[in-house]
Amino acid sequence: MPKTWFITGASSGLGFEMTQQLLAQGHRVIATLRRPGTLAQLEQEYRERLDIVQLDLVKPESITAAVEGAFQRHGQIDVIVSNAGYGLFGAAEELANEEIDRQIATNLAGSIYLIRAALALLRRQGGGRIVQVSSEGGQIAYPGFSLYHATKWGIEGFVEAVAQEVAPFGIDFIIAEPGPTGTNFGANLVQAIPLDAYTETPASAVRRAISDGSFEIKGDAARTVSAIISAAESEKPPLRLTLGSTASSISRALSARLSALEAQRDVAVSADRQEL
Repeated sequence: MPKTWFITGASSGLGFEMTQQLLAQGHRVIATLRRPGTLAQLEQEYRERLDIVQLDLVKPESITAAVEGAFQRHGQIDVIVSNAGYGLFGAAEELANEEIDRQIATNLAGSIYLIRAALALLRRQGGGRIVQVSSEGGQIAYPGFSLYHATKWGIEGFVEAVAQEVAPFGIDFIIAEPGPTGTNFGANLVQAIPLDAYTETPASAVRRAISDGSFEIKGDAARTVSAIISAAESEKPPLRLTLGSTASSISRALSARLSALEAQRDVAVSADRQEL
């Protein structure tokens, strides 16, 4: 059965690929973007099923207006995909305050405002599904991506808590965690001005790998999107959906954290209040 999907960041990357695939499958898509005109070709081909909406994640009032307007026009929205975002690269000391503020406002606060704007409307219609596009970077961390990771780890914690709050209303979540994927993420990566002090450090090594193309990207955008759509259309999807073989590093990271936790069990218990 055709469904109605609401997708942020539909002008490029995974959002654009998802919009294309869904329209080709016969679904209706409300595609949001910051700059009008970037979906002109799709609009011409799928005029009856593509609703293009301007939305800026750093402006909460823009998010609320876009979400409420979409529900008013279409009556029901089955799946909301919080996809928009970008990467900020640089050692923490290299980042400018303005770069930090914009990264948090876009990737973290913007996603939070979007989800909050949708919850009451999904609740009133009797339920729905929200897909939060995170990253393997929501579970692991690379040097140089500290603020990007802060937003992805943050939104995953937010979603995990909210999922428990709204489950009684028939609203559920998928956190999609793709590894490095062949999109225009790298081209849109904002890079801080490097400091000489970091020239021979892990952050600099990652910077060189990005610039010379040796940073390995195994994920395929079309296959990644297809897997997300399949999960979103399944009856009971997993809360977290890991995508791409590179993202298997999440398993190693979690195992290392679990081992460290178990090794500290006696210390953890020693911090309990003692019974009198």
